[in-house]
Amino acid sequence: MTNKRNTYRVDETLEEPFSLKHLKRAWVYIKKYSAKMSIALILSALGAMAALCAPKITKEALDVVIPSKDKERLHILILLLIIAYAVSIVFYTIRSHIMERMSQDIVYDIRKDLFAHLQELPFQYYDDRPHGKILIRVVNYVNSVCDMLSNGLINAVLEIINLVFIIAFMLTTDVKLSAVVLIGVPVLAIFMFWVKNKQRKAWQMVSNKNSNLNAYLQENIVGAKITQIFAREEENAEIFEGLSDDCRTTWMGALRYTNLVWPGIDSISVFVRGAIFVVGLVLFAQGQETLGAIVAVSSYAARFWQPIMNLGNIFNNFINNMAYLERIFETIDEPVGVKDKEGATPMPDIKGEVEFRDVSFSYEEGKEVLHHVSFTVPAGSSIALVGPTGAGKSTIVSLISRFYDLNSGKILIDGQDIADVTLRSLRSQMGIMLQDSFIFSGTVEDNIRYGKLDATSDEIVTASRAVCADAFISKMPGGYKTEVKERGASLSQGQKQLISFARTLLSDPALLVLDEATSSIDVQTEKALQKGLDAMLKGRTSFIIAHRLSTIKNCDRIMYIDQGGITECGTHDELMAKKGDYYKLYVSQM
Repeated sequence: MTNKRNTYRVDETLEEPFSLKHLKRAWVYIKKYSAKMSIALILSALGAMAALCAPKITKEALDVVIPSKDKERLHILILLLIIAYAVSIVFYTIRSHIMERMSQDIVYDIRKDLFAHLQELPFQYYDDRPHGKILIRVVNYVNSVCDMLSNGLINAVLEIINLVFIIAFMLTTDVKLSAVVLIGVPVLAIFMFWVKNKQRKAWQMVSNKNSNLNAYLQENIVGAKITQIFAREEENAEIFEGLSDDCRTTWMGALRYTNLVWPGIDSISVFVRGAIFVVGLVLFAQGQETLGAIVAVSSYAARFWQPIMNLGNIFNNFINNMAYLERIFETIDEPVGVKDKEGATPMPDIKGEVEFRDVSFSYEEGKEVLHHVSFTVPAGSSIALVGPTGAGKSTIVSLISRFYDLNSGKILIDGQDIADVTLRSLRSQMGIMLQDSFIFSGTVEDNIRYGKLDATSDEIVTASRAVCADAFISKMPGGYKTEVKERGASLSQGQKQLISFARTLLSDPALLVLDEATSSIDVQTEKALQKGLDAMLKGRTSFIIAHRLSTIKNCDRIMYIDQGGITECGTHDELMAKKGDYYKLYVSQM
């Protein structure tokens, strides 16, 4: 239990220095909407200028109009005040609508690129990290970051523009009192600099702890049955409590720094406004200031600190989301591993001859799984791969599909080096059935059609009948339109494999790989399925991995894989006559 808890408490390495490269990359997504951003900025600027006219109007009323008892002019000033606020509200409303739309567009763009890259990453990437940690980046992190990239950035620019306008209006109202306001700026700069690094590291840690919790939660939802089978509820709850406590502790720690920003700015603001009234009243007593000027500058001072406080909030949000932005780009930067080489050409129509020419391969450096393997399979042949677990059987079929790149040697199909062709054109002509038959949420028909998107209903039924899947599908409440749950939870393992068989047969592959594809099907169904399999194998090259040796007796050739290579090769009868490794394996099963 301790090991399990520690596994999920391992945090991803934090990038200590702040790097502008992330913002430069983010700009690629923002600049597509630069026109909308410009319109929003113009509307914001106009709205800000309209709102800033209010203190000027107030000063005019207090210093000139009210003392002169000019009612007509006072009514005009009141009307102007109402118009100024109305224009400000209208412009801000339109600008908010534009920015919300832009934010969602950026979410769409980043999530699309992130998902497209995840589709190309090698199997090893998903083997090395919990799926929950991947999921949280695509959903939670992107949502948070995109709000920062749209509203956050434009609000920052807007508040800076507001600040410039406020200073300009304030200085034209009274220079002496404006100087009192500006004294607080250096104090604020020192304070913000101190908070910055503390905040960033704290929110990066929150990001990690949330990622750990999400990963453990996702795994336990998927593995809920195993948890109950082994009565692990209490132990798992204890681990979850520990991970939740980590989230709570780091969140509260980060919140301490976040909560310092607003009170800090507010305290400086109150101090400065107090100083304005003290200095202003002294000057007023000396006849150097007017009451209207003191009120107007005080009003501008309140407005002056408002954009600074808003910038502080934006800064908070910015610091919090930089950790997420780093994680998103870290995922996008993850090496694809296997990809089309420059100048790769489409794979011609496959006839089926497969040749391994002195192939060596390792998953980890220095630990070769295959050593200088060579063999040739004629087109249309059925090849069975047998041998002990971990000998390299699945590795051989994975290399044919080019899920991994070779250490050395070549793999040729119809004389064409598969390293020189595009992955899509190669894999689209192959049918691969794994032991773990994955079923997507949707209808049974949708799952079978996954192998050929333009297939008709008649083609789907024909493929299902050929592999004995039609018998149980027809008895389901909605037949082929029956909705199946995520990962086919409502189906037995055998039913999922039969649906996968139908899906593979429907795609009409030129080269077929069956990796323990019948392991979850009972013997009676397997015998009935054998006719469908024979039809599927006829006329196409096939590689079959099976621990049930009775299912591969009729293959054209059987290869015994062990010690990184092929130790025996021949038909069932030839290998039985040799009384070698295959003979011993067959006899032990029988």
